[in-house]
Amino acid sequence: MFTPDRFFHSFAIVVVLATAVASGSASAQTHYGFGKPATPEEISGWNIDVSPDGSGLPQGSGSVEQGKALYTQLCLSCHGEAGKGGTAPALAGGEGTLATPKPKRTIGSFWPYATTVFDYINRAMPWDKPQSLKPDEVYALTAMLLNANKLVPDDAVMNAETLPKVRMPNQSGFKSARKGENVVQGSRCMKSC
Repeated sequence: MFTPDRFFHSFAIVVVLATAVASGSASAQTHYGFGKPATPEEISGWNIDVSPDGSGLPQGSGSVEQGKALYTQLCLSCHGEAGKGGTAPALAGGEGTLATPKPKRTIGSFWPYATTVFDYINRAMPWDKPQSLKPDEVYALTAMLLNANKLVPDDAVMNAETLPKVRMPNQSGFKSARKGENVVQGSRCMKSC
């Protein structure tokens, strides 16, 4: 399961690698004899992350109705009717199950931010053609999935302004580790622990 912790860990790795490529490619070129410095245009092509506050969301918009049509075309075969699950995990349902012995970690029951839904669809879906959707399509699918989880009304339109305002039910179930907050203090034990 791709959790927010894994997402932020993966994102951090990409940022470190992009920074290393951007700042160290000239030295790699001279040291190893190949390569070239990455251009700002090349780097911007990798800069597709979306933050919980909506930073990084592109221009565009999409409605629940548009999302339903796209979902039927692109997602239904794997994620099932209305996101209830198929060969791929369920995306809707699971309300109130996190504290049970068999929690259902869906968008509506588990995910902390609505912007993460956009970010994940934009990066990874459809599974056979990741990053092939236009921003309007990603907004529409996000709107449809939030609606399937009863988080936005049937007439909702998602865009860079409305999406960050959607409050997810489990948002308080995650703690930030930014600026040293919520970090367990101590020293690592490396041997004879």
